[in-house]
Amino acid sequence: MSLLFAVTLFVGAFLLFWVEPLIAKMLLPLLGGTPTVWNTCMLFFQGMLLAGYAYALAVTRWLKTRWQLFVHAALLVAAALFLPLGISEATLRDVPAAQGNPSFWLLGRLLATTGLPFFVVSASAPLLQRWFSRTRVERARDPYFLYAASNAGSLCALVAFPLLLESNLTLKQQARFWTWTYAALALLLSACAIMLWRSASSGACAASEMSHVGESAATDRVETITPRRRVRWTLLAFVPSSLVLGVT
Repeated sequence: MSLLFAVTLFVGAFLLFWVEPLIAKMLLPLLGGTPTVWNTCMLFFQGMLLAGYAYALAVTRWLKTRWQLFVHAALLVAAALFLPLGISEATLRDVPAAQGNPSFWLLGRLLATTGLPFFVVSASAPLLQRWFSRTRVERARDPYFLYAASNAGSLCALVAFPLLLESNLTLKQQARFWTWTYAALALLLSACAIMLWRSASSGACAASEMSHVGESAATDRVETITPRRRVRWTLLAFVPSSLVLGVT
């Protein structure tokens, strides 16, 4: 089961870091290679990533496990309606004037073309880790090792795009392969959901939650995170993000 969740996280991260340069490359000829275009794309992707994490936090706090599965499955199907990714004829006719500010237009096009698929895939990572913690696997008490699989998928996508994908496939071919990989991700997520559903059906899910809480209280030192520390962590998170935007 651990391998299934790890592979699913790997595929999801690969899709995320593949679609970012892919959709930016599609829009680049329409607006030119100015830094504003790429920074606006990065603003959009980071904002959608934050939204996906917020959604994952909300559904895991407010919905029971089975309802989480239903809601996320519905979003997966809805996002599939936007695939394959591409630039429509309406978008080509609606390109802003060269002397204007394209930022708001670009944000709107990004939202229309890849907003929901990116949102769903980005939310899958924290959801999978939460679901894994509800299984009966021994390592479920500390699911954060799955970040390694996610980071590996991200790194592989970043390396594969310039060396393999962009050099051997057209943008349309990449969009088609991205759609097939998205379908594979949906199947993997379904397999993970089935595993979790079986645990919930046997009552193990609820028992696991109670035992995890009890074990955590007994073995882990509970520390209150102060608002000052939260602010410091947030400010520190701005540093690598700013460096990435400046360098790229």
